[in-house]
Amino acid sequence: MDRRTVLLATVTGGAAAFAGSLWSGVALAAPAQPGPSPYGPLGAADANGLHLPAGFTSRVIARSRQVVAGTSYTWHDAPDGGACFAAGTGWIYVSNSEITPGGGASAIRFNADGTIASAYRILSNTNQNCAGGATPWGTWLSCEEVSRGFVYETYPQGGTSAVQRPALGRFKHEAAAADPDRRVIYLTEDESSGCFYRFRPTVWGDLSSGTLEVLVAGTATSGPVTWAPIPDPDGSPTYTRSQVSGAKKFNGGEGCWYADGTCWFTTKGDNRVWAYDAVNQRIDLAYDDSLVSGTAPLTGVDNITGTGSGDLYVAEDGGNMEINVITPAGVVAPFVRISGQGSSEICGPAFSPDGSRLYFSSQRGTSGFSSGGITYEVRGPFR
Repeated sequence: MDRRTVLLATVTGGAAAFAGSLWSGVALAAPAQPGPSPYGPLGAADANGLHLPAGFTSRVIARSRQVVAGTSYTWHDAPDGGACFAAGTGWIYVSNSEITPGGGASAIRFNADGTIASAYRILSNTNQNCAGGATPWGTWLSCEEVSRGFVYETYPQGGTSAVQRPALGRFKHEAAAADPDRRVIYLTEDESSGCFYRFRPTVWGDLSSGTLEVLVAGTATSGPVTWAPIPDPDGSPTYTRSQVSGAKKFNGGEGCWYADGTCWFTTKGDNRVWAYDAVNQRIDLAYDDSLVSGTAPLTGVDNITGTGSGDLYVAEDGGNMEINVITPAGVVAPFVRISGQGSSEICGPAFSPDGSRLYFSSQRGTSGFSSGGITYEVRGPFR
């Protein structure tokens, strides 16, 4: 089975056929600038408080501390990072819970027509599960955003217990992205002086052992980089981010997404979207709000996902509660805005296997508390 077939079968994050090659060198040479959205302007708020372009509709699929419709399962508090996976004729959306203690992750299984078939727990008794990432073999890596936190490999289909993966390092984990071409897992760190890592499993598909490495580069925002092994992935007594001289520091690593030779990752401390060119081993800026001409449409940069058209979708933690699209042509524009939830953040954007549905959560909803989380689905003519 070739890589494309594997990706289509498991749907890592919901956009199997992402065409990263659509991004040109010109687009990376100049960070994205505001421009017209490929979907047109946002309309008035719908019944769910979402401003969407014409032709798109929304529904609420789950609320924290309420039973998911059609099931007996109560949805978790503070829904955060998420991904979609193909499942028979339908699909599954998984979502982390960013609370301590308790944390963990849950899943909602959908039938082929989009109706909800079931909902259930896939990870329990962990802490502050923030983001994570899907693997090509159909598992969800759920990351603990605590000092010396763990990565847990979970099983969206259910029926298999989650497994702690200490070989991926113990640090304040945020997100993960699998690169099946180089057979590595990229990892972000949510610290103001955090690093960008990659894990090279001894055997691809088995995360029980391998080598953890950190990206090494100068202080410039673009240019060539190298990788160096982390001497002690356990991070004690010296944190992993402080073990390698010359390790490049990133201000609050957040979302992470890989496709066709490029790993995109975000940093919230400086509102940037980075592009790591894994083929040529260099980094560039895909977006920086301080380099925008006029008013920056995207602030509070956080979770990220992509689509088959080459578009990136970047969610805001705060800002004006939007998910913005960044096109391969280097245009950034709002795709959806949530009204009346200024004390929340948007988390877990992920597309269904066919690319027609986008899932995401407002972590604290209208209440501003973890108990008020709302998980949405948006349908429409995504390109």
